[in-house]
Amino acid sequence: MKVHPKGTRARVLLSSVFGPYAQDDEFGSRVINPMELYHNQVTRAQGGFSLRMFHRSWGIMMIQQNISAPCTVLDFPAREDFARELTANDYDIVGISSIIVNLGKVREMCRMVRELSPQSVIVIGGHVAAVPGLESTIDADHIVRGEGISWMRRYLGEDPEAAIRHPDIVSGLKTRVMGIPLVERKGDTAATIIPSVGCPMGCNFCTTSAFFGGKGKFVNFYETGDELYEVMCQAEASLGVQTFFVMDENFLLHRKRAMRLLDRMKEAGKAWGMAVFASANAIRQYTMEQLVELGVSWIWMGLESPRSSYGKLKGTDSQQLTRELREHGIRVQGSTIIGLEHHTSDNIVEEIEYAVDHNTDFHQFMLYTPVPGTPLYKEMAEQGRMLEGIDVADIHGQDKFNFRHAAISRDDSKRFLDWAFWRDFERNGPSVYRMCRTMLQGWRRYKDYPELRVRERFSRESANLRTAYSAALWAAERYFRKVNEDVSRQIRELRREIEKEFGAISRLAADLAGPVLLWTTRREDQRLAAGVTYEPPTILERRNWTNGVEQA
Repeated sequence: MKVHPKGTRARVLLSSVFGPYAQDDEFGSRVINPMELYHNQVTRAQGGFSLRMFHRSWGIMMIQQNISAPCTVLDFPAREDFARELTANDYDIVGISSIIVNLGKVREMCRMVRELSPQSVIVIGGHVAAVPGLESTIDADHIVRGEGISWMRRYLGEDPEAAIRHPDIVSGLKTRVMGIPLVERKGDTAATIIPSVGCPMGCNFCTTSAFFGGKGKFVNFYETGDELYEVMCQAEASLGVQTFFVMDENFLLHRKRAMRLLDRMKEAGKAWGMAVFASANAIRQYTMEQLVELGVSWIWMGLESPRSSYGKLKGTDSQQLTRELREHGIRVQGSTIIGLEHHTSDNIVEEIEYAVDHNTDFHQFMLYTPVPGTPLYKEMAEQGRMLEGIDVADIHGQDKFNFRHAAISRDDSKRFLDWAFWRDFERNGPSVYRMCRTMLQGWRRYKDYPELRVRERFSRESANLRTAYSAALWAAERYFRKVNEDVSRQIRELRREIEKEFGAISRLAADLAGPVLLWTTRREDQRLAAGVTYEPPTILERRNWTNGVEQA
């Protein structure tokens, strides 16, 4: 690869694809596939109780932070915003990051660059780069497959092996639940930390694992617990946070790094909390006390069927593990695949019921989906089982199969998926209730723990049980009287347990704010039924840039 003629003097624009994102349009946006991870894949059947938030495009933020060229990040633009930025500045390089479903938008943005900024070199990255034959589908100069920081550094003539500088990333924005937008104050929202990309587990359907090299492959940005500790200290100082969303596909698998991080946290008395991804076999490398002392308060864990052949669950009673984690105050988000090879019309209801029996705080359901670039896609293509005429915009695992399943029709795949979301909500209640139950268990178990920093974390995390969550439970209890009377009773019992633990303030908060939250939740149900959708704000950030002129 040749270095760009201007090297680090080249002006760089890094952009996500243009919106809107929750409307059906000619470029591939879909109402069924909004730019909201939780509402899209986790809580979408929970109506007004659904957790709504947006996450920034972290990849282009990481690249911007790690090059010395003048660089603009344009996140969630409208087409007009993208066009305006192209014509207002003479960009030498335009990088566009996208997932596969937004291929149509990538194609249109390439066309716009050629028209409005013909001198610009076009670079395409993100999961869309995995689409076979992409070079002949879009008009781009470079397609980057895999990790993009080192690629861009090489292209600009910089050292690709230089230390990674982590940007300050607030994990979510525009959070909304029960019809109420949450106030965004400094320190209230976790910081995102990205220790690595890729996943060594290599599940055949996993786009992330395939994109970064497949089974056994990953790229560590921070090899040691000491390095990770310093990055977290930086985020704590700049963002005022005590909680971190660790975006690593299997963070706990790297035990040596995690345990060294724990040592540093203990030495400094850090009462940090962490949300992590981890497989069952990785979790079993630790005692519950080690997880708690490390600050793990939330785990996203794959809960594929026990009849599947995925090694990450081998020898693990996942229901027992889930129960144990929650007893120690660790919220669990399960992830279950619908439509695995062994699923049939006769056994899939039983399999969904088994998943729902885990009673996780949150539960993601996804269709078994051969996505371009994955081993599963290759296997299905070789067997001639890929369906023809399926728009790439509809290959996202949240609607219908894109391949011929041996026993389940395409239409039935959607029916079973939708039912899984609803069944989890109906049987287990809204996630806000489940979280409160787990948090109360953690508080009771660890409020008198010998280590001060652990007590501090549980005190901080349980603070809202006294007020806001008590009000939310009051509303959920009454809402669920028409959905599942047994769950309504369980919510009432939990609310009373919280009142016993925290006293009159909890009862007062429930009585005063509960009716308001019930009204806003029902109003939100009505808004959603009427077709209301939400879109992220457009964000523009410049680095190494002064009044439109790059710094020397």
